[in-house]
Amino acid sequence: MTEAGAIGAQLDHFLDSHAQPEIAAILGAMARAAVGVAALIRRGPLAGADLAATTGDANNDGDVQKLLDVTADKAFLDGLRGCGVRALISEEADEPAALDADGRFLVAIDPLDGSSNIDTNISIGTIFSVLESQARGPVAAAEFLQPGRAQRAAGFVMYGPQTTFVFSVGAGTHAALYDPERDDWFVTRLNMTIPAGSTEYAINASNYRHWSNPVKAYIEECLAGAEGPRGKNFNMRWVAAVVCDAYRILVRGGVFLYPADDRRGYEKGRLRHCYEASPLAFVIEQAGGAATNGLEDILDLTPRGIHDRVPLIFGAREKVEGVRSHFRRGDYPADRSPLFSNRGLLRS
Repeated sequence: MTEAGAIGAQLDHFLDSHAQPEIAAILGAMARAAVGVAALIRRGPLAGADLAATTGDANNDGDVQKLLDVTADKAFLDGLRGCGVRALISEEADEPAALDADGRFLVAIDPLDGSSNIDTNISIGTIFSVLESQARGPVAAAEFLQPGRAQRAAGFVMYGPQTTFVFSVGAGTHAALYDPERDDWFVTRLNMTIPAGSTEYAINASNYRHWSNPVKAYIEECLAGAEGPRGKNFNMRWVAAVVCDAYRILVRGGVFLYPADDRRGYEKGRLRHCYEASPLAFVIEQAGGAATNGLEDILDLTPRGIHDRVPLIFGAREKVEGVRSHFRRGDYPADRSPLFSNRGLLRS
């Protein structure tokens, strides 16, 4: 029998030996609920409904909900009942949902990150955070407004060619793979460490004209390639589902940027603090990486609301520090950049 702390260990056994019982129960319930969500995604229209169809409703941000958004949200809500979870907040709901009256843990979740990709067969995912609450009685949103370092566990599920469960309980970042033939999860990566030296970065370059000068400065250095200050040729990767970029960075290194910009509604970034930025930052830091809003570590910040947004830059520590150095220096005079000179790469 495979030892609980080894590659190939059954996920439940691994959690039993690496997490306190309540946390192990919550993560186990998340993994089991994800199996049902993965099955719906895998079958697509064969599941009996057009999961890519909109419901006619919108979530807290005004984004039009798809049927699979709502279905995934309910799957995790139901799956966490009886696991000691006092309440849950979700991207798909305006207010917290009360679960176990005597529970002392809180879960914040993005049930389906990248759901706009459902109908294009691109990988999507689920992101979650586990916090502890000392409150009793009626559930209040303020219970969730804790700094990222207060998280007891965090992780994400990626629904791709393989269904992968990435998680941390504060002692390293690990990954488990779902085996449909055995209908179970098995640990495939222990104590993941983000590789240094990668030449990949992830950003939505179509928003270039809206970025702040520090962001432009960093990307311009990458675009300058071997002839530029970084002395290397870089490749850009962008999936439009942050879990995919996060997993690639955990495995291959690099950096991800979703900064604030000057578009209306993007002044504070786009990703949600409680159930996207904080859990991703927790997982990334536990793998030796870093996560920042440009100047401050994400895990040192406290959200002001359960759907609050924050700029998010994460990845290999040296890459994140490279971005942060531009923010520390302040605005970059873009018109002095070699990429914008008369013979620059970004001029004809």
